[in-house]
Amino acid sequence: MTPPAASPTLSAIGWHWTPETLPPAWADRLAAHPAARPARIVEQHRSGYRVCETLDAVFPAESLPEWQRAGSYRKGEISPEARPAVGDWVLVEGEAPNALRIVALLPRFSAIKRGAAGEHYRQQVIAANIDTVFVVCGLDGDFNPRRIERYLLLVAGSGVQPVVVLTKSDKDGTDAAAALADLRALEVPVRAVNAKDPAAADVLAPWLQAGHSIVLVGSSGAGKSTLTNTLLGTEKMKTGAVRASDARGRHTTTHRALIALPSGACLIDTPGMRELKPTGEEAVAESFADIEALAAQCRFRDCRHAKEPGCAVRAAVERGDLAAERVANFLKLSEEVAGAAQQLANRLAQKAEARTAGKPPRKRPGETHGRR
Repeated sequence: MTPPAASPTLSAIGWHWTPETLPPAWADRLAAHPAARPARIVEQHRSGYRVCETLDAVFPAESLPEWQRAGSYRKGEISPEARPAVGDWVLVEGEAPNALRIVALLPRFSAIKRGAAGEHYRQQVIAANIDTVFVVCGLDGDFNPRRIERYLLLVAGSGVQPVVVLTKSDKDGTDAAAALADLRALEVPVRAVNAKDPAAADVLAPWLQAGHSIVLVGSSGAGKSTLTNTLLGTEKMKTGAVRASDARGRHTTTHRALIALPSGACLIDTPGMRELKPTGEEAVAESFADIEALAAQCRFRDCRHAKEPGCAVRAAVERGDLAAERVANFLKLSEEVAGAAQQLANRLAQKAEARTAGKPPRKRPGETHGRR
């Protein structure tokens, strides 16, 4: 099959490759399925997928048997993160609306992942093939710099540009500029918007270019669905009120969905996530480069930044140059990532052992995760 060009229909859902710029791995996959054509995963449900080939045509698609949702690792060799997710490009065969079949998954060029909820080690893909992630946080009781740092840790190293979007800018009482000074020092863009104001589209315009894909992440009640509606210019997504006691909202978005914006960009709204576990693949140093630079000046190479003499990190806190809460979060996340990395190594060894023995991988005892 000749690789497709960036036609207007494909471009509208994020395809920006020409036959000359198509990644070699994608070209190989297309050549292996000459009767197939590209489509993008728009929705992912427990029962299956919905895909689109054009802006206004979304259809259910049957997936390969090995991608069917499994209750545990005993019921299939394919791990959840290896299955298609919202934002993925796939190859489909058949004619819509009743006979579409997904026959291949094109390799991802980026993916936002987290450790899935539960005791056992798994990874969950939040969105795939994304250019930008909007980390959304409300300037009310939802405002939490430490949670923002956790989101940024999950994004770091993914190949995706993070942008912190502070909604509810019409609210008073939150000094976001001071609280997020560390993020600006790390060159993470921070933008404050009123999610109900159409001017929000102008503020976020640099990341809403045609052909770009953006995912919204943040807690319930942060204003993700409201912002989506404003960027769309129509009330498409259901929104809800937040509790006055803690500014938390209920889950109004129940599944991930890819939506085309008037600007030509594609937006993925996601349900609020109450638990943000690392996968073990994160690079803490990227999200806390300021602390890592100070740590290099500590007297002892294995300084834990507690009571050791000559600790440059603690000295910076005492001078007021560094927030003690940021250091505490750095230490907490470092410990969580190290624990998840060990679980990941155990899981990979377990799968390698199973392949050698010709048996499905078995659960190792004592697999636990740190919690937010």
